[in-house]
Amino acid sequence: MKKLLLSSILISSILLLAACGKANDKNTTEKPNDTTSESSSLQPSGEEFNIGILPAEAAIPIILAEEKGFFEEAGIAVSIKTFSSPNDRNVAVQAKELDATIGDVMTEATFKENGINMKITSDISEDFKILSSPDSGITEMKGLSGKSVSLVPNFILEYIMDQFALQNGFTYKIVEIPSFAGRSEALLSNQIDGVVFTEPQAGMLVSQGAHLLGSSKEAGIKGGTIQFTDEMINDKPGDIKAFYEAFNKAVDYMNKTDASEYSSILTNYQFPEAIRTYLTNMPEDFIHAGIISKDQFDSIIAWTKEKGQISKAYTYEELTDFSFVQ
Repeated sequence: MKKLLLSSILISSILLLAACGKANDKNTTEKPNDTTSESSSLQPSGEEFNIGILPAEAAIPIILAEEKGFFEEAGIAVSIKTFSSPNDRNVAVQAKELDATIGDVMTEATFKENGINMKITSDISEDFKILSSPDSGITEMKGLSGKSVSLVPNFILEYIMDQFALQNGFTYKIVEIPSFAGRSEALLSNQIDGVVFTEPQAGMLVSQGAHLLGSSKEAGIKGGTIQFTDEMINDKPGDIKAFYEAFNKAVDYMNKTDASEYSSILTNYQFPEAIRTYLTNMPEDFIHAGIISKDQFDSIIAWTKEKGQISKAYTYEELTDFSFVQ
């Protein structure tokens, strides 16, 4: 009887210990909200990455974040590559020479179409202006009906011009001149009737006699972006988070500092001397990195598909990741 009782107690103890062991295993392995792991994944890698820019106002916070040491303070190493045209930048992206770039929604969609995996991570500060040549006699948008307008096709420049043409009920002829300098010279010498230019080049041309007809900012059109490769987003999210912290710090620096203190830096990145005047006369502050609205995104994607640049209408979820700026 004692043996039977002892055996029963022993069996019960073994079963109880086994159950406790399983419970302990479960508690140690199931940690879906491991904050330590998540925190470490957002630490900068310390490895240098390359970003492509054009000499436009959208690039200024990136340049200043580098030149003023904000990137270094954030724990990241950024190499800035300056391009004179969007096409040159795209060649660098296709060659996998860039980890990030300033671009636009339609460029991101065409990258995806061609197997280049990137995502839009923020908007940019931008204002594209429609200008007419000094001797054209054109002082309002409708005056460009049937006229020659120089822009880079298939990019945000053409989308903006198409929106103004649609709103004002006219068509126009595209004259493709890839470089900033070439388009400027053609406009001022009256070889073309109009042009689409970003700042600060647009303001410089107006000061030399070109007529200002329209502004993308005033029209509420926004399609410019910063985009990172999927590899950067997946493997080095901490670098991107730090990038935007430094970017926004540079924006704050710009908004409280006279342009005379930093404008000379920008000329080393293909900006014209007129950048100082433009920045000094800006009516509004620069803003922190934000998002592209879904409505604006969908409109640009529909336009890009109509142009035959992409075979499907990519979704907001497929091409954007705004988690780093929200």
